[in-house]
Parts: sequence; structure tokens; C-alpha cells
Amino acid sequence: MAQRYNIYADNAATTKLSPTALEAMLPYLQADYGNASQPYSFSRSPKKAIKAAREIIANCIGADPEEIYFTSCGTESDNWVVAGAVDLGLPIVTSAIEHHAMLKPCEHALSRGHKVTTLPVNADGIVEEQTLENATIESNGIVSIMYANNEIGTIQPIQSLVKIAHSKGWLFHSDAVQAIGHLPINVHDLNVDLMSASAHKFNGPKGIGFLYIRNGLEWPPFIKGGAQEHGFRAGTENVAYIVGMATALQENVERIDGTSCHLTKLEQIIIDNLSSANVTFKRNGAREHIPGNISLSFPGASGEMLLHRLDLMGISVSTGSACDSQNTQISHVLKAIALDNEIARGTIRISLSRDNTESDAIYIASAIVSIL
Repeated sequence: MAQRYNIYADNAATTKLSPTALEAMLPYLQADYGNASQPYSFSRSPKKAIKAAREIIANCIGADPEEIYFTSCGTESDNWVVAGAVDLGLPIVTSAIEHHAMLKPCEHALSRGHKVTTLPVNADGIVEEQTLENATIESNGIVSIMYANNEIGTIQPIQSLVKIAHSKGWLFHSDAVQAIGHLPINVHDLNVDLMSASAHKFNGPKGIGFLYIRNGLEWPPFIKGGAQEHGFRAGTENVAYIVGMATALQENVERIDGTSCHLTKLEQIIIDNLSSANVTFKRNGAREHIPGNISLSFPGASGEMLLHRLDLMGISVSTGSACDSQNTQISHVLKAIALDNEIARGTIRISLSRDNTESDAIYIASAIVSIL
């Protein structure tokens, strides 16, 4: 184990920029740098590029182009949803395992007197249908449940949850930051009203995302100023990054089936190698999970210790707990699934990409075995 490797296995945090996306971006960073909002001919190429990108993204998720609104990231998209709900006076129902991009603005809204209900999840991290059925909310409200969890990979039964919400007259938003580009998604089939995405989670550039808003839904503007994004999200368009996002998403969507098979195989290699070495561990999350997302808890171990030891061996992963000078802070997701603290503190997340190899998977498992 003395050889130094460089294995990136934290793709749920961010992904490598696609070379194809980078190439598509370059003209709009150099020659075609015009402001797409201007009326003269030099802005024609950037304007066309934005239109084409909007069409590509819409096609990738089964939407109409006019339903795609560009933002700076998934966090902004989630904040837009909460801000809109507050503006409209809509009570919010969300889950205990949402990303902080949803939970923090909800906490802020709650502190200002807005009604927010947080639903529990089961041990697999799933919002059960009956839990949503039993939620108390006025006749008008919005439910926000993430499509797939970033820490444990659990995929929610979104279509069923949407039906329940709509049967009660509620709107439905899903934070699909971890899912879009990795799982087949059709927003019209799902019948969601809003959906958030972020480019850097599917091999696009950092600093760009989008919010899907269903046609006919009058949602309040978020950033007020110019007329960009039909007046709903002001600010000069980041043309290069919009193009990069569309290119990366299309590339990922075209490869979804092959990538999923590849990642499932790598997952199994890691699990089998740990099992054959008689390592005691618990895998967190549901059977239906994001391909390549592996949350593992090692009883008696420290996740932070594992992270740093693996880093010294050239492997990048993340952890489900963090230590300060006094305490171990367990993530809200692991708390929500009622994982025992002693087990939770020994949790790491391995999140793989299509660039990882079988050799990577074997080395990751052997490194964990050698540390433990």
C-alpha cells in the first residue's frame, strides 16, 4: 500500500468538468463575449447559444424550454422556491434529510413566523407516503422533497408523493441536484411543479444551475432588476457556463444507462472486498439509490480518521461526522435515519463517477481494510 494513488471518490460533492463542456464554453469566454441582452449583432451569437442551451436542458428532463430558468447554483434555486412560498403565503412541508440549501432558508422562514413542517423519514431515509398523507397543512401549500439524498443516496418515491400532494391541492418541488444527469427524469411524467438542479454535479461548471417552473405556475421573481429570464431572475446571463451546463447534461443523459451499470459494478467490488476481508460495516440508505453513492458506517471507527488516512493514501472521500475539540458532530441525515451515534461517527461516503475504474474500487476497499 506504499504507492501513492490519486483517486477522486467524492463526486457527490462536485464532479470533474467535462472536456466537451469546456470546449463548448471557450468561444463565449473569448471571441463571442457579447452581452446577450443587447440588441446589436455582436450579441446575436450569445443569444442563440442561450436559446439552444435552454432547449437542450429542457429536452434532457422532459420539459418545455420556457420552463427552464437559469440560476447561479442549486442553492439559489432552492432559496428561490422558499422565497416564493413565503411571498405567496404558502405553508411549506419538507423532510428532515433535505440539503441545507433547503433547510436553512426554511429555518429562516420559520423564524419569521412562516409555517414550516418537517417530516421524518424511515431508517432507509425514505419519506413514507402515509407520513405525507398525515401532514397537517392548509388547502394551499407547497411540499419540497429531494429526489435523491446527497449523503446516503436514497431515491424518494417522488411520483407517489407528488400524487398525494396534488390530491390535497398542494404544489410540489423537488431538489434534484444529486439526481439530474444521473437518473432518468421527466418532469412532465413526474408532474412536479418545480425542480432544482446544479451543473457541477453532472460534470458541468461550478456557479450555474437552473430551476424548472411548470408552465402556468405564477411564481414570484427572485432577483429583481433587468429583464433577463423573462424578468424572473435578473442579472447578465453567464453564457459560457449556461452552454457548458447544457453540454455536460446532454452528455451525461446520453450515457446514463452505461454509467449506471459501470457504477453498480464498482459498488459491488467495494462491498464484496470489504466483506471478504471480514470488515464489520453497515451500509446506509435504501436499495433504490444513486448509482455509485455508498454510505458506509464502521462501528468503533472514526469517519474523520478514515477520511484523513485515506487522503494520505491518495483517496478522496467525505464523512458523515466531524470532530471539534469537544464533540463529534453527526450529520443531520444520519440523525434523521436514527443511526446510533457510535455507528454514525464511523461513517464515510464514497461517491464514484464514470471516470473511476475497477482498479480504483479494489484499491479503495484494500485501503479501508489496511486502515481498520
